[in-house]
Amino acid sequence: MYAIVQTGGKQYKVQPGDQLKVEKLKVDPGSPVELEHVLAVAGDEGIELGTPLIEDARVKATVLRTARDRKIVVFKKKRRKGYHKKQGHRQWFTLLRIDSINRSPAEIQIDSPAQTSPDQSPEA
Repeated sequence: MYAIVQTGGKQYKVQPGDQLKVEKLKVDPGSPVELEHVLAVAGDEGIELGTPLIEDARVKATVLRTARDRKIVVFKKKRRKGYHKKQGHRQWFTLLRIDSINRSPAEIQIDSPAQTSPDQSPEA
């Protein structure tokens, strides 16, 4: 099962267990994140495309860390003019681990454990 999600103005193909580098999110490491902009979900039953989004689909992820990426060198030059300029840039990113992909509210309820105590018995 995989999904196409949109975050930070970019689209990503994700599967459970993947690690994903996205634009910086304002969350603490170790906290859960829910990506709500799901454009498509594919599984054993086939592919479901949104118009533009799938309303009830969610992708749950965990934030591993927030850091800065490798340096990108920006070099500008005008030939025969003696002009050159060298700059560097390091972009912030957030590393996510994809935990689950949920298509509908029914699946969300199945994934979460029931909140019943063991001494209560269901009445028939």
